[in-house]
Amino acid sequence: MATSSDQELIWHDGEPLRRPILLIALQGLFDVGEAATAALDWIRDLTDATALAEIDPEGFFDFTETRPTVRHVDGVRQIDWPVTEALACRTEGPRDLVIVSAIEPQHRWRTYADHVVEIARRSGCEIVATIGAMAAPVPHTRPFPVTGSAIDPRLAAGLGLGAPSYQGPTGVVGALHDRLDRAGLPTIALRVSVPHYVVSTPSPRATRSLLRRIEQITRVPLRYAELDGEVEDWQRRVDGAIATDEDHARYVEQLERRVDSTEALLPSGEDLADELEAFLRDHTDEGGSEAAD
Repeated sequence: MATSSDQELIWHDGEPLRRPILLIALQGLFDVGEAATAALDWIRDLTDATALAEIDPEGFFDFTETRPTVRHVDGVRQIDWPVTEALACRTEGPRDLVIVSAIEPQHRWRTYADHVVEIARRSGCEIVATIGAMAAPVPHTRPFPVTGSAIDPRLAAGLGLGAPSYQGPTGVVGALHDRLDRAGLPTIALRVSVPHYVVSTPSPRATRSLLRRIEQITRVPLRYAELDGEVEDWQRRVDGAIATDEDHARYVEQLERRVDSTEALLPSGEDLADELEAFLRDHTDEGGSEAAD
């Protein structure tokens, strides 16, 4: 095991990965219904995931806000700290994945983002995708849309993404995108929309939508259809709650009509994967990988 010079980024030696993509989701502002972190936890459990690196939490968290937890393992008392862990996921697809599913830190966001950049570089990631979930006026009865953005205009055009347009207060994800762009690492943001009237509970439908889109882009099989049973149970519970309030039921019907008249915002699966591969080939040919070193 090797560590970086400042001792905050701890690196675990391992076998090289196959053209990996880094996926990162952080609990907090952009993880409504825990949909994004749940998607990466699904990938962790599905694949042959091993420890790749970790960021020590000491300098990044206020432990009075994000408290460590105590548990007993075989009679031994153990404290679990909010460590940011990067996992190497060897897959059955054409490439491997690196996943970071963690809690959004409170302090030193720029330094934290620099550590994530180092993880992406040292693991050989060709592209980085931040995964999130946001509250939106969408009905719970329809597939949840996944929208995205990318700073690079070629990458945005190829994947049917928009250019970043948000202005205002940001979180760690904003700092991450800034640092990754400065480092020359291609980066996209994927966000699933979650009905704003059911944001307080886990959302398996949102998680499934994210997994489907990640599979389409990466060609890594993620078996998201196995969530169908959980999605059906979740919808029955929400249906039951909505049915008790006529105003809510009418509002959901309005949302359904709006969604049913709107076309999909992103291209379909094969086109997405083909466009990503073409972009990465061009990026490497133009020296994009070397520029990031």
